[in-house]
Amino acid sequence: MQEKKYGILSLPVLVAALGYFVDIYDLLLFSIIRIPSLKSLGLNDEQIAKDGLFILNIQMIGLLVGGILWGVLGDKKGRLKVLYASIILYSLGNIANGFVQTVDQYAIIRFITGIGLAGELGAGITLVTELLPKEKRGLGTSMVAGIGLLGAVFAFFLKEIFIQPDNTGWRICYFIGGGLGGLLLILRVGVLESFMFKSIQNAKVSKGNFLMLFTNGKRFRKYLLAILIGLPNWYVIGILITFSKEFGAKMNVQGAIDPGKAVMYAYAAISVGDILIGFVSNWLKSRKKALYIFYVLTAIGIIWFFNLHGASVSELYLACAVLGFGTGMWAIFVTMAAEQFGTNIRATVATTVPNMVRGSLTIISILFAWLQGQTGDYLKAGWITGVIVLSIAILAAVFSEETYHKDLNYLEGAV
Repeated sequence: MQEKKYGILSLPVLVAALGYFVDIYDLLLFSIIRIPSLKSLGLNDEQIAKDGLFILNIQMIGLLVGGILWGVLGDKKGRLKVLYASIILYSLGNIANGFVQTVDQYAIIRFITGIGLAGELGAGITLVTELLPKEKRGLGTSMVAGIGLLGAVFAFFLKEIFIQPDNTGWRICYFIGGGLGGLLLILRVGVLESFMFKSIQNAKVSKGNFLMLFTNGKRFRKYLLAILIGLPNWYVIGILITFSKEFGAKMNVQGAIDPGKAVMYAYAAISVGDILIGFVSNWLKSRKKALYIFYVLTAIGIIWFFNLHGASVSELYLACAVLGFGTGMWAIFVTMAAEQFGTNIRATVATTVPNMVRGSLTIISILFAWLQGQTGDYLKAGWITGVIVLSIAILAAVFSEETYHKDLNYLEGAV
């Protein structure tokens, strides 16, 4: 039984939201300042595109590694301890990013920072889903994501303030990210550990056993589907939005395209979408139906994006916003993952699943690059990749469990 009832604007929700705000700021900062930071290191446009994708992929691999590490520790040691440790690591990583001088240094530090960033969302979402009553947990996680995703908007405005025409000033943005992490540590002091986790600390059951997800067919199927339903998010952000300048040039979009501004428009819209999807899910009393609606919106955004030939740069930014709104399913996607598994492995799942999706950008990028080689067409490779990714996600959602009414106070693998 729950010790205390929490609402959607309670301290745990607000602190989790601010934590995700810092997480997203740091996670998207490279995409936002990719061009000026790499230009200041002496790279030309071709190298910026190639090495920028390399650094982004290395960061995502770090997230993948960190997702497993923090997820296991979250179930073994507690949700709050993971939050403290991950914040310290990514804060130090961001400060170190402000001192890099080469692409290799940049990649190594983004890998370490990625490991740190991997712990924030999963542990925060796990804590919120376990503290809030089931009729409010979808709204609570939507608030976390909706507020948190504005971190990307904040990152863009800081980029506009600090980065100079000669491409200097980008290092300050990384230093600010490290400082925000330090402030977040102070805010965490007032948040209590999950009652569900505390109730199983002495239980004789396997906790945080990542291999449990692969030793049982039904469990593995649920885990795999939980990952696949989130794939469109990082196809949109990691390919279409991050490389909007390159796509825009191929479509002869009129005007100078700033990928940082594209990220800002997309994430402002994702924030709205993430809050709205929580209410849609509550209204429909279904996670899956809400997902289907947002998949349709994402498909509309993709179609529009690839039909911007000769359009203005303003229309491209608007298309990015539509794409962002459509992929505002992140909160529900992570909530569904957390809701499908018992308390003794919930943090492992909720932390690894979003980071597996983030890490999948590497595979999506390989598919995109391979399709470029096969078709000889940058744009065709982009939309074919989108069709494949969205089709996989929709099929995964169809076969996933509906978790809206599910009681979470149970153990996984218990006899």
